[in-house]
Parts: sequence; C-alpha cells; structure tokens
Amino acid sequence: MKLHELKYTEGARRDKKRIGRGPGSGNGKTSGKGNKGQNARSGGGVRLGFEGGQTPLFRRIPKRGFTNFSRKEYAIVNVAALNKFEKGTEVTPELLIETGLVGKELNGIKILGEGELNVALTVKAHKFSKSAVESIEKAGGKIEVI
Repeated sequence: MKLHELKYTEGARRDKKRIGRGPGSGNGKTSGKGNKGQNARSGGGVRLGFEGGQTPLFRRIPKRGFTNFSRKEYAIVNVAALNKFEKGTEVTPELLIETGLVGKELNGIKILGEGELNVALTVKAHKFSKSAVESIEKAGGKIEVI
C-alpha cells in the first residue's frame, strides 16, 4: 500500500450541510433555525455563561484567595538527584535539562537539600536552600549563583 492509494472508510466523511438552498435540501427557507427569535438572527444566541437572566454560576460562587501575577516559579532539584554525576562535574541548568532531571527551566532552577550528596560537584543554579549549600559544601563541592 502506498500513500496515494489510501482511501477513507465508507461513511467516515460526510458532506457539509448546505443550508438555505431550497426546500428539497431539507434545510431551505429558515435554514434549520425555526421562525424568528434571537437564535434565528445572525450573531444570535447568548454569551457564554448566560443563564437567561438568572445570576450565573460563576457569579453565585464565592471568590477566594489571591493570585500573585508576578510570582516566580522555579524548577526544583534535590541534592540526592545530583549523585548521578561524576566527581568534579560542573552542573549547569543546561546539563540538568539534558539529563532529564528538569523538564523546563521555568524562571530558574532551585537546588533543595533533600537527601545526601556523596560527590564533589560545582553546581550552578539560580537559587539554593541553606541545607543544599551545606550539603554540597560538606561533600567538597562548590556553589555558584547564576
């Protein structure tokens, strides 16, 4: 079978409804919209969330909390995860993404102190927790804030 030989399964594709094309089409005259009214007009219908004048659900439910629009979200890596690197490696954000320890850099990378580090590394990141700094320096490594 070749690409130019491919065919759709019988009944998989239907023709577009041609509305307003005479009584024989079954969708002539009012084009399947009934007679008059808001929904029969062009641009007719109600907006999203409108409930016929009843207070809409999104206004009935109480609002809570606050979203800080300037919040910075960091991709986090625990110190224990850095054990996979060899001694003396310079751990950079690019290397962390390459090895799959971090999916996306987001607003930067933060190293947290969960777990034990047994390898001396030079770690370059945007932020470090106090326990992460202690753990890296205890293992004989260095930290560098980008």
